[in-house]
Amino acid sequence: MKTIYHFIIKELLQVKRDKKMLVIIFMAPILQLIFLGYAANMDVNIVHTTIYDQDKTETSRNFIERLVETGYFKIDYYAKNYEEITDLLEDGKTLVAIVIPKDFEKKINRRETTQLQTLFEGSDASKASMALGYIQGVSTRFSQNLITETKDKLGMKISLSGSLTPEVRVWYNPEMKSRIFMVPGILGLVLMISTISLMSMAIVREREIGTMEQLIVTPIKKYQLLLGKLIPFTMIGFVILVIVMIIMTQWFGITVRGNVLFLLFAAFLFILSNLGIGLFISTVSKTQQQAMMASVFALMMPMIYLSGFAFPIENMPKFFQYITYAIPLRYFITIIRGVVLKGIGFSSLWMETLILFGMGVSILVLSANRFSKKVE
Repeated sequence: MKTIYHFIIKELLQVKRDKKMLVIIFMAPILQLIFLGYAANMDVNIVHTTIYDQDKTETSRNFIERLVETGYFKIDYYAKNYEEITDLLEDGKTLVAIVIPKDFEKKINRRETTQLQTLFEGSDASKASMALGYIQGVSTRFSQNLITETKDKLGMKISLSGSLTPEVRVWYNPEMKSRIFMVPGILGLVLMISTISLMSMAIVREREIGTMEQLIVTPIKKYQLLLGKLIPFTMIGFVILVIVMIIMTQWFGITVRGNVLFLLFAAFLFILSNLGIGLFISTVSKTQQQAMMASVFALMMPMIYLSGFAFPIENMPKFFQYITYAIPLRYFITIIRGVVLKGIGFSSLWMETLILFGMGVSILVLSANRFSKKVE
């Protein structure tokens, strides 16, 4: 135990002496969480809009006012013809162009259905579809107000038919902000990047400067050498986790609804998986540059894309859906979002927890065996 203890102290002191590495270890996760937390926001709060009002009547102006009152639509341009609209859409200066036809007011006064042409810059389908939803909502409310006004004018106090009004209750994310959904996932992403990178590069660095060879020729046992590497980086991983959780709760105001101890246990299993992956990378890399390239491009980038962090797994082709079952980040993101946002625990997340446990142990054992063979 003394030998392992000395190794742990040696690793921690080595990290402490390297001021640049110390800054990278603890500052990089904080900056990543803050920057990604603000950048990974899929909400459409401002819809840059162009209006082509061919009618120029009080009714058309009322409709435009209803758009502005929502707070979503920013009227940047009033077009004079379709050519101007085409130029604005092609240049990306407007997201949606609304064309109000000449007979807009007349048809409404005759209680006829009128068409409202909307042209979208649809290269970003997500933004365009959300803007379409906003326009449909405004159009529906505008029509309902017209019906109410018409009934009042005609003295109709009783509705000819029943109506349906949905009573909406949004659980777990009442404000329906995408940032609240994304930030817990970013926390898992940051933890993965930090632990895999640290583990893979630390061992390769020792091999480059020759200290690994010096350790191998000593009487130290292989498991002691391995534990002396794993334990300090597990401790660093937990420190990073606590820091980014504080940022998540205090900076972004996202509270942990569930059991924090269960979340820490799941994070421990996730860290084991990541350290195992980092250990494997160190056995196939000769330089720190190779380790970094292998970590980022060969493993972490695909795992991020296929984990369900940003893209729904069910929308992926079947082949890629099967690949996601082998990605630890997939299960940890499910767990952390469940604990943080929904307040659920092991009774609901036992399957993901057991899989993460199995993956953590398996990856670590396989990587440890390969590491032992490499140091023989």
